[in-house]
Amino acid sequence: MARRIAAGAAYGGGGIGLIGAAAVGVFLAEVQLAKRQVGGGTAPVPPSADGRYGVAFAGPSDAMRLGMLGDSTAAGQGVRRIGQTPGALLASGLAAVAERPVDLRNVALPGARSDDLDRQVSLLLADPARTPDVCVIMIGANDVTHRMPATQSVRCLTTAVRRLRTAGAEVVVGTCPDLGTIEPVYQPLRWLARRVSRQLAAAQTIGVVEQGGRTVSLGDLLGPEFAANPRELFGPDNYHPSAEGYATAAMAVLPTLCAVLGLWPESDRLDGTRREDILPVAKAASQAAREAGTEVTGARAPWALLKHRRRRRLPAATEPTPHVHPDTAHGRAQGASGGS
Repeated sequence: MARRIAAGAAYGGGGIGLIGAAAVGVFLAEVQLAKRQVGGGTAPVPPSADGRYGVAFAGPSDAMRLGMLGDSTAAGQGVRRIGQTPGALLASGLAAVAERPVDLRNVALPGARSDDLDRQVSLLLADPARTPDVCVIMIGANDVTHRMPATQSVRCLTTAVRRLRTAGAEVVVGTCPDLGTIEPVYQPLRWLARRVSRQLAAAQTIGVVEQGGRTVSLGDLLGPEFAANPRELFGPDNYHPSAEGYATAAMAVLPTLCAVLGLWPESDRLDGTRREDILPVAKAASQAAREAGTEVTGARAPWALLKHRRRRRLPAATEPTPHVHPDTAHGRAQGASGGS
C-alpha cells in the first residue's frame, strides 16, 4: 500500500485511500468522540526559538544554518520554554557536536498539513545567501486527521524535499507519528489510526528517500517509554508532546542530523545486533514505520539502508541569541490558533 501511495504521488495518481469505505463511518464517529476528550487542556502557543545557538563556539568558521518545517510538532506546541522546543534542542545538540554556532530558523506552523510545505520552503529559500545547510521536516498528523488524500500528502512532501535538495540543503524528515498512541482514542479508532499513520509514514519514507533525503520514524514518539509514561510524554492537552516527549523525539533525530552533515563518521558495516540491513526501499520503509526511531537512507536504487542509530543525550538548550525573521513570527502567530 505504501508503494502504491508513493507511486500515485510520483505519477499523478488520485485518491488511493488508506482505509476501506466501510470503515469510514465508524472512523468518523469515533473521531467525534475522541475530540470531546482530546484537548481538555490548552496547548500554549509555541515560543519562537529562532536565533543563534552555540555562541561559545564562535570563531573563524561561519555558523551552520538549520531550518525547521512542518506542523505543531516541529513548532513545539505544548511547551512554554524555548529550550524545550525540538528546534532549540536540535540546534543546541548540533552546535555541541559540530563545535560551531548554529542559526535556527523555524517556519513550522501549528495546524499545518503537507500542502503548506510549499509556503514554508519558499520562506526558507527567499534569501539565497541564507539557504539552510540542513532542514528537518515533521509533518503528517494533520493530513491524517483532516483526511487529506495520501497521494496528495506524499506529493507535497516530496516536492518540498526536492526543492530543498536542489537548493543545496540536506533534508531529514520525521515521518508521521503514530496517532494510535493518543490516550483518549478508543478502539476501533485506535487500530485504524495506527494503521493509517504507519501507511502514510512508510509512503513518506519512499518518497523522501527517492528525492535524496533521509527519514527517521517518529512512530509512537520514540520508544517503549512513551507507552509506559503517557502522562509524562503528552502535554497538558493530551495530544501534543510534553517537554519530555519532544526531548525523546529530538534524541532520535539528532544522530541522523549529524550523520547527514558528516559530523559523525558513517560506517559501511551494518550492525546485525541492531537489526540494521539493506532492503528494497519499500520494505525498509514498511519496517521503519513499525519501529520508531529507525532511519532510512538511500543506497543504490532500489535499495535503502535501514539503521538504528544510538540515541545521544542532548545538551541543555539555552536561550538563543535573537535573530528573528519578522515574516516567520507573523506567520506563526496567524496559525497558532488554527489547529494541532
